[in-house]
Formats: sequence, C-alpha cells, structure tokens
Amino acid sequence: MALRVQKYGGTSVADIEHINHVADRVQKAHDKGDKLVVVLSAMSGVTDSLISLAKQASKRPDKRELDALLATGEQTTAALLAMILKSRGYKAKSFLGFQAGIHTDKTSGKARILDINGQNIQSALKEGNIAVVAGFQGADEDGTITTLGRGGSDTSAVAIASSLKADVCEIFTDVDGVYTTDPRICSNARKINKISYEEMLEMAILGAKVLQIRSVEFAKKYNVPIHVRSSFSEEEGTMVVNESSDMESVVVSGITCDMNEARITLKKVPDQPGVSAKIFTPLAEAEICVDMIIQNTRSGGETDLTFTVPKDDFEQAKEISHKVAKNLGAVEILTAEEIAKVSVIGLGMKSHSGVAATMFQALASENINIRLISTSEIRISCIILAKYAELAVRTLHTAFGLDPEK
Repeated sequence: MALRVQKYGGTSVADIEHINHVADRVQKAHDKGDKLVVVLSAMSGVTDSLISLAKQASKRPDKRELDALLATGEQTTAALLAMILKSRGYKAKSFLGFQAGIHTDKTSGKARILDINGQNIQSALKEGNIAVVAGFQGADEDGTITTLGRGGSDTSAVAIASSLKADVCEIFTDVDGVYTTDPRICSNARKINKISYEEMLEMAILGAKVLQIRSVEFAKKYNVPIHVRSSFSEEEGTMVVNESSDMESVVVSGITCDMNEARITLKKVPDQPGVSAKIFTPLAEAEICVDMIIQNTRSGGETDLTFTVPKDDFEQAKEISHKVAKNLGAVEILTAEEIAKVSVIGLGMKSHSGVAATMFQALASENINIRLISTSEIRISCIILAKYAELAVRTLHTAFGLDPEK
C-alpha cells in the first residue's frame, strides 16, 4: 500500500466532465489499495475571472480581500470532487488550505508555507477517506486566508507530500511530462524520462511552466519524488529526482524561453560603495524580485547598472527606479519590455567545456544579438529581443543535439 499525493491542474478540472474523469483516476488508484491525497487547482480560467471581478470592484483590490476571493476557486473544485466520489460510494472528505494545516507567512498573494500540520489529513486517511485538498492556499498565524501565487497548487501538493512522507507526488497536467523545450515552439522537442531537481529548478525559474518554482525547491529540500504526467493518458511521464552520475553524461538537458521579463537601466550612477544597496533595497521592500543584474563601469567614477524584473512588477519597479535615480543623480533611465530570456540548462555543463561558445555561435549564426548574459554552474541565460525568441529556441535545440535522431 502506497501513500500517493496527486495534484490536478486547471485544465484537468475544467468542468464537471473533467472532474468526473479525475474521479475515475482517483478511484482506480484507490481500488489498488493506495491511500490518496488529491490536491486541486481552480477550474481553468476561473482565477482570471475572479481577478477581473476584483478589478471591477476596485482599481487596486485590497490584497487581503483578493486572497479571500481567489481561494474560492480551489474550494469549488475540492468540494465538487468530494461530492462526486461520495456519490459513487467512496469515502471522501474535502479540506480548505487552513483545514489541511497549511500555515503560511502574512504575504498576501505570494505567501510562503512555514509548516504543515497534517493531523486532519492523517485522521481522514486512517478513517478510509480520500482526502481532497484545495490547493494554492493556506492561512497565516491570525487565521487570515492567504494564497501562494500562480502555480501554488504544485507547492501545496509537494509540501503535503513532504509532511505526510508520501511515496510519490504525482503532478497531473495537460502535458505528458517535461520536454527538452516547449513543444509549441519547437516541434522537435522530446520528452525527458528523468531529470534532476537542480535542472528542473533552473527550468522552472527560467520559464518552463510545467512545475512551479517553490514546489521544486520543496521537493529537493525534502527529497520528494515528483512524477509529472498527463491527466489524459496512462503513459509514464517524467520523474524529477535526485542527481545521479549518469545525468552528467548529457551536456544540455533543455532549452527554456521566458517572455515575462522587462529591463531597466540606470545610466551614469555614482560608482561608490552602497549605491547598489540604495537601488535594490526599495525594490526588495516592494517585494519585487530582481533577476539579472549587470554593471558596466565608466570612466570618471560612474557606472551603468542594468537589471531585469517580471513584467507584472515593471511599472512599480520603474516608478521606484525613477525616485532612486533622482536621489542618486543618475543621468537617465532606459527601459525595455520587448525582450526575452533564452537559456540552456544541463548538469553536464559542470564537467564539459564549450557550452557558452556553442550557444553564442548558434545565436550569431541567425544574426541574433545578445543584450545581457548571466550564468550559473548548470545554466547560461541570454537576453535578446522578443521577436527572435522562438527562432533562438529552435536554433539552440538543434545546436545542442536535442533534436530527435533521424
């Protein structure tokens, strides 16, 4: 008997027909004797509709109340699945985030899970219930409902799997696994059978939308095996697991593309100790995540400082940057939204040389200019113009031998 945590995304629970299909899969696993915790997202499109309603009510909806509103999407699907299972003669019990013991910090809209008290779920399982949990949500120490951000149901599922010491956390979605790149961009993309937590984390950070970043962080920290698979087939998907020696034989595992970045440059900032802190502290206080940072020193004690932020935070980041620039005496601020970040990722980069050269040569062969570059031990990222993003992905996929063999 295995303890499985299964998570179903929005497209998997898009309507009653789809939720009935989820119930079929849950039944099948239950009938094999497995204990089941099922974590659900809201129906596809519901969260966006709720945000639209909130914006009709207020130009800038209060974040606390917005969380209370958005949490109802997952509450709906959890209750509906439990109803369907009960109507079929199975014992089932639905839980909201706080009922499942998910305790978070107080950051509305982007709350982080602090701990999970799985006692209620454990009791339900001991009584023979299928536990159905509303994903994407929890509660802070005051009992206020919080949400975990886009894709937060993945994090809910992995965190619950960790708390319960589940045998596996299955992430059911509308794709049948993790691919070498986005199949919608590159028809030669191939499914990866096994990928390390480190590679998956880089891919999630860099634009792959299969798994939410914090869910992979949780899985890596607590060694939770993740099986990414399709809700609409019985095929095996991709296992996300600890690094193994054979993984380093593949130099590059995947190519990602992130169109959700914007660039800000402060021109002729004083090149003095503490200036960078004065620029980035207000951004941090506004809970804006800065990604790439490049500093180019000029003569005469001045420097240009460039950084990227998510497009959702661009207007606020620009406003803050203008205030900071004025105080620092910066000469000019330049911004760009029509950019993309393309990245190559692979454990094999630790032990193989020439990856950067191959990437730069491939982009140059298509006359694609690189605006910014950043690296890690297993990743190289380049900022380019957005109009070249898809071409860049296909070119790099071929350059690193990821196309299927003919």
